[in-house]
Amino acid sequence: SIPDMYLNIGHLLDHFMMLIFAKAAFDAGREFGLSYEEIIVYGTLGVIMFGAAAPLAGWLADKYSRAILITVYPFGLGLGGLLATFSQSTEMLGISLGVLGFFAAIYHPVGIAMLTKRPGKIGLRVGVNGVWGNMGVAAAPVFTGILIAYADWRLGFLLPSIFCICFGLFQLFAFVENEEINLKNIKNKAASTLSSPFSEGWKIVLFALSITTLSGGFIFGALTFLIPRLFEVSMVQISTDVAITGLLAGLVYAIASFSQIGTGWLVDKVPPKYVLSAMGLGQLIFIYIASQSSDYNLLFIMLAAMIFVFGQVPITDVILVKYVQDSWRGRVLSIKFMVNLSAGASVLPITSLLLKNGYNFSFVLQCLSVISIAVIISGLLLPNKKKELI
Repeated sequence: SIPDMYLNIGHLLDHFMMLIFAKAAFDAGREFGLSYEEIIVYGTLGVIMFGAAAPLAGWLADKYSRAILITVYPFGLGLGGLLATFSQSTEMLGISLGVLGFFAAIYHPVGIAMLTKRPGKIGLRVGVNGVWGNMGVAAAPVFTGILIAYADWRLGFLLPSIFCICFGLFQLFAFVENEEINLKNIKNKAASTLSSPFSEGWKIVLFALSITTLSGGFIFGALTFLIPRLFEVSMVQISTDVAITGLLAGLVYAIASFSQIGTGWLVDKVPPKYVLSAMGLGQLIFIYIASQSSDYNLLFIMLAAMIFVFGQVPITDVILVKYVQDSWRGRVLSIKFMVNLSAGASVLPITSLLLKNGYNFSFVLQCLSVISIAVIISGLLLPNKKKELI
């Protein structure tokens, strides 16, 4: 296995690398002679692969070795980023982002499964890991915005890619023991003690979480991608500098990410249905208010909205690992992340279509607030009890 710190840094890099393009898209579009609405479509393949390749990663990890997959992962991120750096056409850029998304898909089904395999307070540890992931979300617009302001979008891909490769080299020496010496024996032992890989009541739980995954994945993907650009066009009285608006977006993500520690702690103490429903209600209220706001009002209202959006993230993971045994956990988590991230991938073409047809960011936010009603409903469908880890 590998220490939690490496899994946490890996989570940070996962989201950081996937969101470089969100800030770099406008600058890259100018180089290739395209508008923002036209260039963001080329990020679609990357986001689709981020979700669609997750089941393959989960299956390979459960069948062979999680350690091997998590070892390959940072080098793949570096490869995808380097390909994007040297892209000479929009088609090559799109393919490069697809490669990046393919390797980024490894982390969630493999890293989270490794994290939850160990004993301890699962909710709190998943919450802390989620904070690290969202620090990647926060850091991406800040550092990319600075590099764009003083260089160009290509440097925004180059430097993080080099860091990923260096991190991969350090990670090679971080493995302290091999928990997967004989995966077949582990599976046989699990099969002998449990007649089913799922705990009682799993059907209604997975149904509810499917609703949350689809709706929450779309909202999360939309806001983490669009906020940097939203701040550029809706905070003109504060600044029009891409570095400043990127910094503000990063601060919103960074502060809001700590809500995951709170919700992770809560789901270890109280029935998750109440926590999840509260997160959905907060999204409904604050995302709608944000659609009517600008400048400083938008900044603080969007911070409140992102507290509820990020706070939702560890809840579904904790619930899943409490209803699915370890030998199946990677596969189930991979399907969950595929659905979640594929829903997020639809943000790019849908947003591009809306903006091209005269709709504005305010309308997009109003749509997201309506979608959050599904999160509330899914929370109410969950069993009214705590569930111990199986």
